[in-house]
Amino acid sequence: MKKQSFIKGSLILIVSAVIAKAAGALFKIPLTNMLGGTGMGYFSCAYGLFLPIYALTANGLTTAAAKLTADNCAAGNYRNARKIYRVSLALFTAIGLAGTAAAAILARPFSEKIAACPEAALSVLMIAPSVLFGCITAVYRGCWEGMRNMYPTAVSQVIESVMRLAAGLALCSYVLNHPDKVMSFFPAGTDIISVAAAAAVAGITLSTAAGTLFLVILGADPSEKCIDNTKREDSSGKIIKSLFAVMIPVALGSIITNLTSLIDLATIIRCLDKALLIRPGSIIHKFGLESIPKNELSNFIYGSFSGLAVTVFNLIPSVTNMFGKGILPNIAEAWTRKDIDSVKRLSANVIGATAFLAVPSGLGISILAAPVLNFLFPSGKMECIVSSESLFYLGFAVIFLALSFPVFSMLQAIGRADAPVKIMIAGVIVKFLGNILLIPIPEINVAGAAISTLLCYVLIFILSLIIYSKAAGIRIKIFSILLPPVFSGIMCAVTANLVYNVLPFENLIALPASIAAGGIVYLIFSTLTGNFKSKA
Repeated sequence: MKKQSFIKGSLILIVSAVIAKAAGALFKIPLTNMLGGTGMGYFSCAYGLFLPIYALTANGLTTAAAKLTADNCAAGNYRNARKIYRVSLALFTAIGLAGTAAAAILARPFSEKIAACPEAALSVLMIAPSVLFGCITAVYRGCWEGMRNMYPTAVSQVIESVMRLAAGLALCSYVLNHPDKVMSFFPAGTDIISVAAAAAVAGITLSTAAGTLFLVILGADPSEKCIDNTKREDSSGKIIKSLFAVMIPVALGSIITNLTSLIDLATIIRCLDKALLIRPGSIIHKFGLESIPKNELSNFIYGSFSGLAVTVFNLIPSVTNMFGKGILPNIAEAWTRKDIDSVKRLSANVIGATAFLAVPSGLGISILAAPVLNFLFPSGKMECIVSSESLFYLGFAVIFLALSFPVFSMLQAIGRADAPVKIMIAGVIVKFLGNILLIPIPEINVAGAAISTLLCYVLIFILSLIIYSKAAGIRIKIFSILLPPVFSGIMCAVTANLVYNVLPFENLIALPASIAAGGIVYLIFSTLTGNFKSKA
């Protein structure tokens, strides 16, 4: 079987991620317009729980299967790779069943005690089956990725995103357009918006089922067509032990990485309640929220922040994360062969490739935060006003989050899967302290969650780079790698802002024109600064 290079594998995953994110935007934008800030608050409670679960399966379980498969393939031991697939599938299916049951049982306690939003319980319940589907999908994707074949992962991601778009919007729209038929199945007094949010969440679960079904039909034993150079086959117990040795630290790292969303879920509404008690008028007048009932203000602000600002914030890292997925098997094989020169070259190139996309995107999001939100969410004027200051800070955070992902993958590839966990704990502490200290200040309010996110990922990137350099025994010339994209990105952002403010057009025309102008300037300066060249 012909293996894909880092660049080809990453590009395959990036294309699928771009398609998935485009479909995701087409899903979240009209959904926000349908549900509003209050409904997105309910939706975000379930989605905030879904993201760590998805990260656990997409990163933790997939990485474990990919790492073991890649190691065995590097040694030509395809027979053992096949057994890894069989054992992983049985093990993770059992874990998925247990996780689904736990999520269903804890749906109401989680909504009431953690999220402080009892109306979100139905949405959380609807997300529970996705745990099982995510675990099964992780095995299939991991085995294929370990063989350096990214097509199955890419196609399944696209299928999931398209199904999420179609099913989520269709179900939510049906509830809102047929309240008499739908609400007869629920107790009197049930809020139709909470039911509509749960219907949208059910679309997410259906999308994970669709992706799993595709991979099951395709088959997940990528090594069956390969020639085995050995006859060694490890025992099931040894394979399970090896899987957990990789999976546990990566899984913990994935969970901790996404604890930022859970921290927001657990703290924003409570901290906003404190800010509203101190000076409610300043927050209401600042955002123009006089029409929102006082008992719904905190949930509305949280729903606006998570539904708008965080949605835009997640677009770029979810795409650049594919560089990390693409590089892991390549560095794992080079590390197994003790080819340190290749490890250094691949490490520098993946950081440079990530920065090439992340830096101009993050700076552009910050500089054009309000126009971007108004362009994407034209019917949510109040939600956009609430979210624009937060998105300004999150745009800078995009850069550091995107750069951290490939370094985490590199650490996992050289056998230091424990390091991201320790690094993320430090970042999560900063995030938690930032939220509880900044959000209750009325003048800062929800923007405090964005500031703490920025500080969190700045720390994470610096620590991860230092630890990886020491663990791999290499010196990464980070300033020479980042200087061209940073300088070119600043020129890009300045140009985009100038063009946007000069053009006498509506936002519908002015924003795309300013982005295009900034993109052209970025490419010009990238050429002049050598931003396109290999970094090592």
